[in-house]
Amino acid sequence: MPEKDREKTSSEAVEREVEAAVADKLPELPPEQAEALKEKIRRRVEAEMEKELRARAAVGRKEAARLAREARAKEKEQEEGQKFQRFNRNFRFQHIVLFTSVIILVITGMPLKFPNFILSRFVINFWGGIQNSTIVHRIGAGMLIYFMVHHFFYTILARDGRRDFLLMIPGLQDARDIVQNIRHFLGKTPDKPSFGRFSYIEKFDYWAVYWGCVIMIGSGLFLWFETDVMRFLPKYAVDMAHEMHSDEALLATLAIVIWHFYNVHFNPDRFPGTLLWWHGQLTEHEMKEEHPREYDEIMARRAKESPEGAGQ
Repeated sequence: MPEKDREKTSSEAVEREVEAAVADKLPELPPEQAEALKEKIRRRVEAEMEKELRARAAVGRKEAARLAREARAKEKEQEEGQKFQRFNRNFRFQHIVLFTSVIILVITGMPLKFPNFILSRFVINFWGGIQNSTIVHRIGAGMLIYFMVHHFFYTILARDGRRDFLLMIPGLQDARDIVQNIRHFLGKTPDKPSFGRFSYIEKFDYWAVYWGCVIMIGSGLFLWFETDVMRFLPKYAVDMAHEMHSDEALLATLAIVIWHFYNVHFNPDRFPGTLLWWHGQLTEHEMKEEHPREYDEIMARRAKESPEGAGQ
């Protein structure tokens, strides 16, 4: 219906409602008072109708916005394709324990390495003094030790753990991928390396954590039980453990902030971050871009396991 016709219909409806109200309720009023009452009722009815129309328009806009969001979500889902479960629940739990412990250790450990910084004094005071800060640091250390033990048995007892550990071992393909990636960055070749389940970047991350845990836990235990250690070893062994613990902590912090955070969260393809650590899933688009060899292997295995593939 055209806008002009809708306005005419609305006006006629108002007039009918006003006439009915005056005729039914107050037939004995003088003409002047009846006309004044008509105008008052007319204004009130028009205000109510205006309010109703605005409410309906708002509902219509909300519905249109909802449909638009659903359409965008569906379009994005079609663009990204199906989901692939990359990491199981056990592995995600280990990772959460790991990064929680590392955050605690960095927050409570760096102020001890740089005690003259204003921020360091603020952090120590936040925990209620150096003794409380040390207790929290040891809680983080306990979590790191638990992670290392858990992960060690995971790589031995769990099928996925054994598979991933073997795939994490560097090989000649990683050297080829490094060379090709450097050539790609320099504009010598348009093709990026075709990574499998783990790229050389992820392998570097993994073995850096492995090595770091060995150094940090070993030297940390020396410092934690310093008195007992010095019963059997000379003082310079504790001094060496202190230097190893301090320097490896700084190296690990820089590696996490500069290397790991960029590749996982600050990379333009992932910014402002990824929730892979929480749900363990990659989209089909991400699999094709980041792990094309693994994607091809998965699709080939599915085709072989499907009824159509079995009959070929």
